[in-house]
Amino acid sequence: MTTPAAPQAHEHPQANVPGGLLGYYESPIPIRRATLGDAIASEWTKIRSVRSTLWTLGVMVVLMVAIGLMSALLIAAADTDLAGEPVVALGFFGVLLGSICVITLGVLTIGSEYSTGMIRTTLTACPSRARVLTAKAIVFFLLAFVITTVTATVVAVFQTAILGGGIDSGSVWLRATLGVGLYIAALGLVSLAIGAIIRHSAGAITVMIAVVLLPLVLALFMFSDSLRGLQRFLFEYSIPNQLGALYGSTVTETGPSGWEPLLLMLAVAAVAMGGAYLALDRRDV
Repeated sequence: MTTPAAPQAHEHPQANVPGGLLGYYESPIPIRRATLGDAIASEWTKIRSVRSTLWTLGVMVVLMVAIGLMSALLIAAADTDLAGEPVVALGFFGVLLGSICVITLGVLTIGSEYSTGMIRTTLTACPSRARVLTAKAIVFFLLAFVITTVTATVVAVFQTAILGGGIDSGSVWLRATLGVGLYIAALGLVSLAIGAIIRHSAGAITVMIAVVLLPLVLALFMFSDSLRGLQRFLFEYSIPNQLGALYGSTVTETGPSGWEPLLLMLAVAAVAMGGAYLALDRRDV
């Protein structure tokens, strides 16, 4: 009587792969931890591939160039004396309108992901919410700063060439180009933070437009003597007046001057971003 042969063990399908019979697969591709640089690269791909970036920044550039050059041409044609005002101050009107475009883009940078639900995918790919918000802030700030500064510089050069005369001082030029670029980019950061806190694009844009325009509008209608102090405060610290101070042309004789408006806006942006970090970390998406 013969003993039946023992059944041959079938070869395990993962016997010849890394991990062997332990039941898991090791990829031969090196695995490394995600970094802030990876998040920045991802956010840069997002912001440059959506139409809102092209439209908002494109409209801003057109407004700054068209209004700046038109102002210079009209003054040159009318042979109007600027009464000691710097030539580059004519760029103020275009930058003020262009700031609305930067505000819109700042809100959409994060608000659009909430409206489409894409924020869930983003936070799944990068669970560190602070890293996501930091990457968005860095990419948006640098983009807004570069575009605004370059455009403001080009406009200032053409305005000086059209109106002739002496060139404004170096400090005025620096504030009207580099200072304005930093100020508008910081204002955009505030809008990005408000978008992260409110998580609704239309609502956040409305809030930011009110922040820019409402203090000045309210001050214009304060006729009572008891409100003179509040009226002066609103005039001095309104965003249009602070922006004008960078150009050396303000509505009031007192209030922030020189580089002070930029420092104030950077402080406001820091506080707003702090609130955005807390809101993003403590709430579900």
